[in-house]
Amino acid sequence: MPSMLSLCSSIKNSMDIKHVYELVAADTQAVDELIQQRLYSEVELVNQIGQYIVNSGGKRLRPILLLLTARAFGYEGRHHLELAAVIEFIHTATLLHDDVVDASELRRGKETANAVWGNEASVLVGDFLYSRSFQMMVAVKNMRVMDILSEVTNIIAEGEVKQLLNVGNADTTEAEYLDVIHSKTAKLFEASAQLGAVLSERPIEDETAMAAYGMHLGAAYQLVDDVLDYSASTEELGKNIGDDLAEGKPTLPLIHAMQHGNPEQAATIRKAIENGGKDDIKAVMAAMEATGSISYTSQVAQQEADKALVSLVNVPESPYREALVTLAKFSVARTY
Repeated sequence: MPSMLSLCSSIKNSMDIKHVYELVAADTQAVDELIQQRLYSEVELVNQIGQYIVNSGGKRLRPILLLLTARAFGYEGRHHLELAAVIEFIHTATLLHDDVVDASELRRGKETANAVWGNEASVLVGDFLYSRSFQMMVAVKNMRVMDILSEVTNIIAEGEVKQLLNVGNADTTEAEYLDVIHSKTAKLFEASAQLGAVLSERPIEDETAMAAYGMHLGAAYQLVDDVLDYSASTEELGKNIGDDLAEGKPTLPLIHAMQHGNPEQAATIRKAIENGGKDDIKAVMAAMEATGSISYTSQVAQQEADKALVSLVNVPESPYREALVTLAKFSVARTY
């Protein structure tokens, strides 16, 4: 098994993100074909919306994480393909529901499904994808898999409710916000990595370590999203800059700036969170710059990525393990 010294060496020499995708290209093609097959419904509107959002240009990081983890532990079966498709269906369902709750009109540079077909259709197709994912996971005939994925969908739903309760709440603490992202975003990353170890029939220690890797990776990913909401271009981000502020979401840069700014800055941010909208976005961004809140959030994201890397210390050396290292680096280095 690699030492901490070899782990640090592999971090310095890790492949770029393009090579990560190339490493599992055959698996991802098989997953894409499976997704297309299992998206099919005799109801044409289900097909239209499902195809629209699944093929809208997402990074597919969660299913790729499952594929990499399974391969890193030497798995040679085919259930990793089915479960990668399940993970993508669950993720897609959450996106459909999220965009309705947030009244979003743009995702990945395209109109959201709810903007094109309406809220009712988006919610119902999201429900279809959830139910289809459970049909697929049952077919794997592994109660441990069922246990993990049923727990995940429940916790994600709770995370969505927690986030809804925080909207417009300027008194949300950093700990409360981190709890939301661990439930809402990081949990599916956690399950993806954990399932690769489960399929490979690894001991509980490896399963726990990979779950930790996925959880910290997902948290880092969300925190960088928080940073990009105020620092990337609309073209890079694929959505409108400042959307979180417009929706009254107290993300970590806002929470930190309000806690460390002067009374005037804190009052401006409080008003922006409580009222929503972007009327004060220039003043809010100036406060974040003055308090170093973007830098602070990036540091917290880096800490999460570092914890993810430590979780890989007992994974056998292979190109797949190197790819997992690269994913952790990419989560904090990306600009989109």
